[in-house]
Amino acid sequence: MEDTRTHKERMLAGDLYIANTPELNADGKRISEWMSRYNAAIALPPDERHALLCEALGTVGEGVNIRPPFFCDYGYNIHIGPGSFMNFNCVILDGVPVTIGANTQIGAAVQILTADHPRQPALRAQGLEFSRPVTIGSNVWIGSAALVLPGVTIGDDAIIGAGSVVTHDVPAGATVMGNPARRRSLGTE
Repeated sequence: MEDTRTHKERMLAGDLYIANTPELNADGKRISEWMSRYNAAIALPPDERHALLCEALGTVGEGVNIRPPFFCDYGYNIHIGPGSFMNFNCVILDGVPVTIGANTQIGAAVQILTADHPRQPALRAQGLEFSRPVTIGSNVWIGSAALVLPGVTIGDDAIIGAGSVVTHDVPAGATVMGNPARRRSLGTE
């Protein structure tokens, strides 16, 4: 049976899709134009930048502050809880939902990635890809230059060390660091 869904519908469902289609290219053009405006707004007060975030992102809680420059694939799949902060130069590839809880602090140059690619060379050669959602809980601290890979869930109150590559789920309250990120006990700091 032939799949009659658009490639955007396939992407949003987490199925194999081709990104280079008119509909997804139009979404990419829209977000590129928005990123140009947002990233040029670095000197604006946080409340004016917040209004710009509300134009492009799926959900933006009160008091969310994302310092430009900021980069994303589509924007509409990004959901950020109130009081959360992202420092300069963060990237979110949001082919499917990226959910960030309340009061989460994300350091500079963090990358949150939902985009993935088939392991079979023949499928990759056709330009097919897929995405897996990322969920980050509330009151999480992610250190600068960390990578959060597709399909990862990070529980509330977790800490991700700077430069870590998070390849697996992180339990609530855990501290992980390294490449790949592994659980560490840091005492009572």
